[in-house]
Amino acid sequence: MSQNTASLVTLTSDTASPSAPMIQSVVGLDVGDRFSQLCVLDAAGDVSEESRMMTTHAALEKRFAGGPRRRIVLESGTHSPWISQALAGWGHEVIVANSRRVQLIAKGNTKCDRVDAELLARLGRADPRLLAPIQHRGPQAQADLAFLRSRDALVRARTLLINHARGSVKAQGARLPACSAESFAGQATAALAGELAARLKRLLTIITDLTRQIKQYDHDFTRLATKRYPETKALTQIAGVGPLTALCFVLTLEEPARFPRSRAVGSYLGLRPRKHATSTSDPECHITKAGDPMLRKLLVGSAQYILGPFGPDTDLRRWGLALAGRGKKAAKKRAVVAVARKLAVLLHHLWLTQEDYVPLRPRSASVRTAAAA
Repeated sequence: MSQNTASLVTLTSDTASPSAPMIQSVVGLDVGDRFSQLCVLDAAGDVSEESRMMTTHAALEKRFAGGPRRRIVLESGTHSPWISQALAGWGHEVIVANSRRVQLIAKGNTKCDRVDAELLARLGRADPRLLAPIQHRGPQAQADLAFLRSRDALVRARTLLINHARGSVKAQGARLPACSAESFAGQATAALAGELAARLKRLLTIITDLTRQIKQYDHDFTRLATKRYPETKALTQIAGVGPLTALCFVLTLEEPARFPRSRAVGSYLGLRPRKHATSTSDPECHITKAGDPMLRKLLVGSAQYILGPFGPDTDLRRWGLALAGRGKKAAKKRAVVAVARKLAVLLHHLWLTQEDYVPLRPRSASVRTAAAA
C-alpha cells in the first residue's frame, strides 16, 4: 500500500443526502498501474459486468462520465487521489478503502484482479465502514507535500553515499572522522590522501552538491510556510519543531477539524501501541506505524532533541525524562516514542487554538509545598 498519497483519516460511511440520486449499482475498481479491473453489482447484488480498462483519465471518463450515479469502491494507492477526484466530479459516490484494513484482499487464497474487484464491490455494498474509508488531500496540499518528500529523498540518497564512502575507506584499513552529514564532504576531503582520495573525489563532489540542494529546500520550506501556511508559526513555538516539521504536520493532516479530539492524532500517525488483547492476556506491543512515515520520523527526531542535552527545560521534557528514568535502554526508546506522540497531540492543539505555547506551566501551591518538603 502506498501511504504517501493519502491522508489516511478514517471516516464514517459516506451516505448520500436525501436529495442525491439513488444509487442503482456498486462498482469495485481494482486499480493497476496500467490496467484496472472493474466489477459491477446490480441492485440485487449479482455481478452484471466484469471488464478491464486502461488506467487513464480518458478511459475513466469514457466509462463513468455522464452515466447513472454509482457507488465506486477502490483501494488507496498511487493512482487513487486523481481517480477518486475525477469520479466524484462526475457525480459518483467514491469510497477509497484503507488498504491496511482490507485483509480479505491482502491475504486472500485466490488473489487476482477479478476477485479483488468483486470483493471491493461486495464490501462497499454491505457496509462501507468495513473498508475504513479514507479522505485524500486536496491537490494543493498533495503537491506541496510532494515537495517535502523530494527533500527527504535527497537526504536518504546523501546518507546512502556517505555510508558507502565510509565503508570503502574502512576496507582500506582507514577511517573517516565522525562528523555531521553537512560537513562530511569537507572533512573527508581533508582526511583522504593518495589513490583513494582520487577515486572518491567525484563521490564527495556529489555529496557536496546534495548538501547544497538540501539547504536550498530548507530555505524554500521556510518561505512556503510563511506565505502559504502561516498557521505553522504557532507550531514552531516548541523547541525542536522547525519549519519542516511544522509544514509536514499541517500538510499531512491538512484539516485539523477532521479529528474529534487532539489525542486521536497520535493514533492516526501510528505512534500508539498495537492492541492484541484476549481473554487471558494483554501483551505490550510495538507501535502500529500507521499513517505517514516521514512525519513520524520528523516527530521522533523532534522528541530526541527535546530529551537530548540541548533541549530546554519544559513540561514535556520533564515528563519524558521521568519515563526514561524508569528503566534502561528500552525505557529510553519508549520515552522518545511517548514524547513524539504527546508532541503530535500538542501540535494539533496549538494548530486549532493558535494560542501561545507555555513551556512550563505554573504548578499549584500544594505541589510546590510538597516539592519543597
